[in-house]
Amino acid sequence: MSAEIVQLMEQTGPYLSAAASTYGVAVFTRAEGAAVDATANLGGRILRAVWRRRDERGRAELEAAVQDTVEAPADDDAAAALRQQVKRALREDAELLGELVRMLPAVGETVNVTASGERSIAANSIGTAVTGDNTAIKL
Repeated sequence: MSAEIVQLMEQTGPYLSAAASTYGVAVFTRAEGAAVDATANLGGRILRAVWRRRDERGRAELEAAVQDTVEAPADDDAAAALRQQVKRALREDAELLGELVRMLPAVGETVNVTASGERSIAANSIGTAVTGDNTAIKL
């Protein structure tokens, strides 16, 4: 697999998970919503771009991966399976890679995200974030 695909998958993972958990399999037929955060909207655009370029079987596999992510949002294996479906599409369609790269914010570009609600956080990449009372982190 090309280094370009690996790098793209590292960048798109959070967007894919956000879209799956926000929209579920409706991500393939849903328009962007102003009330939905930028991360889920971008993830939805990425998933729809992949879905449009897949054949019937590929679409079914992608939908199943999204559904698994919805049903188990904290399951790293479900998120990995979704990323694997996108990787497969990228390996099979060279033009798709360019399309997805153009969708992503440029390195150093500012993306504004608003977190609201008690103990909400918004971050690009901060490592571990913990909210809650009496939380203990053991290393």
